[in-house]
Amino acid sequence: MPTAELNGIRLSYRVHGDGPLVVFVMGTGSPGRVWEMYQVPALVKAGYTAVTFENRGIAPSDECAAGFTIDDMVDDTAALIEHLGDGPAYVVGTSLGSRITQELCLARPELVKKAVLLTAHARVDPVIKSLSQGEREIYDNNVTLPPAYHAAVNAIMNLSPATLREDQRAQDWLAIIEYSSGATSPGVRAQMGLADFPSRLGAYRAITVPVLAVGYLDDRLIPPHLAKEVADAIPGARYAEVADAGHYGALERPEEVNELIIDFLKS
Repeated sequence: MPTAELNGIRLSYRVHGDGPLVVFVMGTGSPGRVWEMYQVPALVKAGYTAVTFENRGIAPSDECAAGFTIDDMVDDTAALIEHLGDGPAYVVGTSLGSRITQELCLARPELVKKAVLLTAHARVDPVIKSLSQGEREIYDNNVTLPPAYHAAVNAIMNLSPATLREDQRAQDWLAIIEYSSGATSPGVRAQMGLADFPSRLGAYRAITVPVLAVGYLDDRLIPPHLAKEVADAIPGARYAEVADAGHYGALERPEEVNELIIDFLKS
């Protein structure tokens, strides 16, 4: 996979397809290749160039374990778009990646043709703030949760009840989560440090880029009303909601999510 020295770090990325540029920005603790299961094939089939990358904090990009800011991650994404030389780009972000995309629209609007904000949010609610603090303390205190318990908690927090009510699907997801989970790296811990931040709703009223904000109806980590707030704050932004989808909505309901993305990019 290609790597480039961008914004003072080594960034790993992959390019798929041939057409207008779409850059996908992943969330906390996950590699960019997650997009390659469902979103990348759909976008390539629709005639786009889909680019995925590992945010700083996720190997083989530099982990930057000493810490970094959301602005650093925004600058990374901007540098990648400039490096690819085919901007402005369509940008699709999820979770932390949505925050990065929102801030990119504000800081470097000339680089963003349109933005899709999956699980958009401009603030965190008190429950999720407490959950994020607890996750950081688990790492900082060297606590290791039993793998099956860790998988179960992640399934409950990230998946829709519509997924979990089917025993076989629930078992499959538990196996995937347990298999893919490993020890939290220092780079991921640095990403986790960005989870608590002051409201940015007021700032987002200055965004001029065309935006689609998407909420997942069963998302416990970023409830859909937070995505609706972002859409309401950004002038002219659209809002869409996906039913029977939790925080992993792009994996649980890929057909619906892909249709929303492609329809908005083509509109």
